[in-house]
Amino acid sequence: MNSLEKANSLPIAATADSARWYAIHVRPRHEKKVVSQLQEKGITTYLPLLSETHRWSDRRKLVEIPLFPCYAFVSIADEAALRLTVLKIFGVLAFVGNQRQGTPIPDSEIEDLKTLLGSNIPFAQHPFLQVGKRVRVRGGALDGVEGILTERSGDRRLVLSVSTINRSLSVSIEGYQVELA
Repeated sequence: MNSLEKANSLPIAATADSARWYAIHVRPRHEKKVVSQLQEKGITTYLPLLSETHRWSDRRKLVEIPLFPCYAFVSIADEAALRLTVLKIFGVLAFVGNQRQGTPIPDSEIEDLKTLLGSNIPFAQHPFLQVGKRVRVRGGALDGVEGILTERSGDRRLVLSVSTINRSLSVSIEGYQVELA
């Protein structure tokens, strides 16, 4: 796990009871810098990263890129002072949600995302889904992860969505037991 993915809690951050996850829209290619500055201010952050090999004419290099470009996640209480602290960071454009005030993201969506990325199971980007049969995985590396079940040509996939930013990922769940959520 990368240091940018680790949560950092200092006195400015809210207590676990009152903190909610919010998506923030950031300038292109500023995600890591924004998260680093927020962590220095004591705000709990999450930036899901992917490792990719990039090729140039003279070399190859393994680089970490954001899973959702131009977005990062912060966990703060719904207080004007904390929102202002986040918005003052260079590179932060706005909170994602109604009138740029931010819409809270359910903790389960962030936890499911962390579980998927921590499991090292291959996944792919998927168009955002709002309808479908909601299921929960039972057993294995994805135990407890909830999403929408899709099936095409016998390939069963679980689609995990972060509804606030309208982004989804899909993972094959062949061999996994599922139940209705």
